[in-house]
Amino acid sequence: MTSMDHIGRAANLIGNEGRRQRANDPLPRLLAQLVERAGEPASVERATSRPWASALFQGRRHVILLRLTGADAPERRIRFAHGLEEAEWTLPSHFVADITIDDIRSAPGEEWIELSALTIEDW
Repeated sequence: MTSMDHIGRAANLIGNEGRRQRANDPLPRLLAQLVERAGEPASVERATSRPWASALFQGRRHVILLRLTGADAPERRIRFAHGLEEAEWTLPSHFVADITIDDIRSAPGEEWIELSALTIEDW
């Protein structure tokens, strides 16, 4: 292998790594489970995700804004929040290491829940 071959090959590996990460992104599955936990009608108003790493682990940090609507929204928000930290989540090749509610806002007929989650790649 020449040095030129090595450079070309590394670029290809980086490109493939990016495609693999998108395919294993835990966010879509986590969002679906959060909406299911919140009950209908509920929607994801905003969701952001960024890479996260420590000395031993890698994963993603997520910030999510859920909107619950309907006359029963306050009761559903309370049920959603109860036991959230201990809830079991089914994510391919990842696990939820931490999930917390950062903010709650109420308006007539709707509840807004902003939460943060840390998902770690499961080796």
